Amino acid sequence: MPVRVLVVDDTAIYRKVVTEALREIDGVEVVGTAINGQLALEKIAELQPDLVTLDLEMPLLSGVEVLQELRRIASPVGVLMLSAFTSAGAAATTEALRLGAFDFVLKPATENFAESLNQLRKRLADRVAAFAQSRNLGPTTVRPAPVAESKPRASRIVASNLSAHQKDRPEVIVLGISTGGPEALNKVIPRLPADLPAPLFIVQHMPPMFTKSLADDLNQRSKLHVSEASDGQLARPGDCLVAPGGKQMKIERTELGPLVHITDDPPENSCRPAVDYLFRSAAHHYGARVLAIIMTGMGSDGTLGCRLLKRHGAPVIAQDKESCVVFGMPSLVIAEGLADRVLPLDRIAAEITAIAQSAVSQTPSASLAGKGACS
Repeated sequence: MPVRVLVVDDTAIYRKVVTEALREIDGVEVVGTAINGQLALEKIAELQPDLVTLDLEMPLLSGVEVLQELRRIASPVGVLMLSAFTSAGAAATTEALRLGAFDFVLKPATENFAESLNQLRKRLADRVAAFAQSRNLGPTTVRPAPVAESKPRASRIVASNLSAHQKDRPEVIVLGISTGGPEALNKVIPRLPADLPAPLFIVQHMPPMFTKSLADDLNQRSKLHVSEASDGQLARPGDCLVAPGGKQMKIERTELGPLVHITDDPPENSCRPAVDYLFRSAAHHYGARVLAIIMTGMGSDGTLGCRLLKRHGAPVIAQDKESCVVFGMPSLVIAEGLADRVLPLDRIAAEITAIAQSAVSQTPSASLAGKGACS
């Protein structure tokens, strides 16, 4: 069975471009279009699509309002947002993702129809493939390319809390996440305490502007001081720094604390920021004194970084399959036996806190600072 898609946009040219782009993807069937949010809800009820491509700014009901209604009625339909590359678009997209949209695609900036069609087709193909895989839709040719050929090894999952066995206090916490990230992060970061004894560094696969919007949104909901990272910034306990979109982020150990470097180094795993890039720097400078978390997302970014961290003896937490939007990134880490703990989303914050705080109880000199001390 193909992935059945409803296209929703109030602009005729975008309805045409999106529809044509989707029709060029094998395993996809466009079942209809809608010109506003109210009509979208009616057609979702009538046509029962698997997936909706949803514009943000529309008459009658905006894309965010459509999402709110779908969430209220517990609709199973997946939603892929079409976003403009603007600060306003970034803010609205962040809210949409927090409300449960599967992912988003940037609208092409070019006025050339053929070029726009080609850009959009490439952007949509990966997202639809990931969506199809997450919903077990098929048989269909909409499939992500395999990312690992080696035979998976059994995951090594420690039965008891890592905190009970952690010998070295984590000086830094690093977290990698992709598809489904904003919603997942909103269920983890706000649950962390203000006195978290180690700074937290996040790589979320997002373009420029969108990472700042994500950081600002998380900051409003969290006890930690959440911000988009800047080059030369010294991170302190109570800080949560999000890698800026379109850049790479690495950390260096100094006497004053972790020093952030933001670079224009090339993408890794087709990603910038890349999880592997951050994790590698953490392993080189902090060795076993790192706590790593790998969460929902498609692809393999983070696996190489986790391998290196495990060689140094650093603990790794992976999100479990059932709570992931896309079980790509965690699945590879688990299959290679790199995950010390595999947890559902709602237990990750408690485990991070337990590891950091129980280790700190063994090192009373560790400094504690909350959001107020970092503002």
